[in-house]
Amino acid sequence: MNASVSDYWTPAHHAVEFEDAETLARLLAEGADPDEVFSNMTLLTHAIDVEGDRSLQSGKPLTVHTTAVLLAFGADPELADPDGHTPMDMAEHYGHDPAAKLLRAHIGGR
Repeated sequence: MNASVSDYWTPAHHAVEFEDAETLARLLAEGADPDEVFSNMTLLTHAIDVEGDRSLQSGKPLTVHTTAVLLAFGADPELADPDGHTPMDMAEHYGHDPAAKLLRAHIGGR
């Protein structure tokens, strides 16, 4: 792991940044806040941003692993980040339909 990256991100945001769903789930199970905010992003807006951006950059299909883990551990699907962007805003920005579908399911189930 790059020392400058690990020193910058919180452990949960680091897991999200590298789409490490297994580590993210472990951190959340150990008590990490699923609604943690760091660097003007909630974990959920960060996850959707990373998933969307990676797909755009690589041309590979959208993933939804970290978004699903966060929602399973109780992340608020409507919590806006400090800049006012909601997870749904981020999903719509990237055309991230799998994340939008998960978000709608969790919003409807509240």
